[in-house]
This record gives sequence, C-alpha cells and structure tokens, in this order.
Amino acid sequence: MIRLVIVDDHPIVRGGLRDTFADAEDIVVVGEASDGVEGVERATALAADVVLMDLRMPGMDGVAATATLREQAPSARVLILTTFDSESDVLPAIEAGAIGYLLKDAVPDELTRAVRAAARGESVLAPSVTQHLMGQVRRPSPGALTDRENQVLQLVANGNSNREAAATLFIGEASIKTHLQHIYDKLGVRDRAAAVAEGYRRRLLT
Repeated sequence: MIRLVIVDDHPIVRGGLRDTFADAEDIVVVGEASDGVEGVERATALAADVVLMDLRMPGMDGVAATATLREQAPSARVLILTTFDSESDVLPAIEAGAIGYLLKDAVPDELTRAVRAAARGESVLAPSVTQHLMGQVRRPSPGALTDRENQVLQLVANGNSNREAAATLFIGEASIKTHLQHIYDKLGVRDRAAAVAEGYRRRLLT
C-alpha cells in the first residue's frame, strides 16, 4: 500500500483529493495537514510514501516544507499539486526536492497515476512545467553581474526609478535601461520586479 499524506490549506480541496483516492486499492490516505509545518509533522510521524503538497500556504509554504522533508524524511516523495505553474514557482520547488509537479486541473486518473509513479521514484511533471524546465536547460548559462549592474539592481530594489538611479550613479538614463536589459538577460527574467525577486533569491541583494 502507498501511504499518502495530503497537505493543503483548503479543507474542500483536501476532501476532494481524499475522495479521489477512495477507490484506489493500492493507495491509502493516512493523514492530512493544512500547512507546511503540520505537513512535515504528519508525513514524518505517519511514514508517508508520497506527500501531495500545495505550494502556497500560510506559514511554511510548500517549497520550505519540501526542503524540510528531504532532510527529515528523505524516503517520502513530495508531489507538488498547485494552481501556479510559472517558472518562479516551478524551479524552487524542484530544487527543494519535489519529485513531481502537477496542476490542480489534473483529472483523477492522472493524479492516481502520478502518486503511483512518485512512489516508484519516478518524476511526474505537468506539460507546462516540462516546458519551463526545458527552457531553463536550453538557456545559456548567465554570466555574473558586473559591479555596475549590481549597483543598478540594488538601486532598483531600493525603489529608485531609472532617473533616480542614473542621478545616483552619474550616468545617463539610457545607460540605466541598457544595464537593466543586461540584468534581465543574465537573471532570466522579464521585468524589474522579477529581477529584484531573483536578485534576493540568489543573494545578490542586501
């Protein structure tokens, strides 16, 4: 029997998932949790084989819970089940140790097959998630930011406009725009907000 723990902050979602596996002869839902901390505790205490993990929850989110489980219960396979499939959601979850990543519009049969595959140690990815990962692999490795680019990124993170950043660095506003484009290319993002978020994730910002 595959011992399954469901972690989601919405009771209705947990109930629907529990019903999904009710007729599976080889899967038993041994526990549920409403946040990451409780999920880690339940999965560890109940010796879960597979954990269906929501991504965004109050308190400890799904990424942090996945990373914690990898350390505390490495035999438990975490299968992310969420409505979010942007690259900024997918990559941290996979890096944290999730064996699979599915979206909540998956049909019941797909979920059942995914849990069985995860229990066997096989990766299970939604098609859109696969595209994100392929894009990451195909993307040229970004070079390190130059000192000037780091300065620009820090100013942007501090809330400076292009004009304010240009005045601070005694350069033209067009130069700021050029530096920002280089930053976007190197960090693999498309806008200022994403650049700042990625900068903090990579510990480039203070």
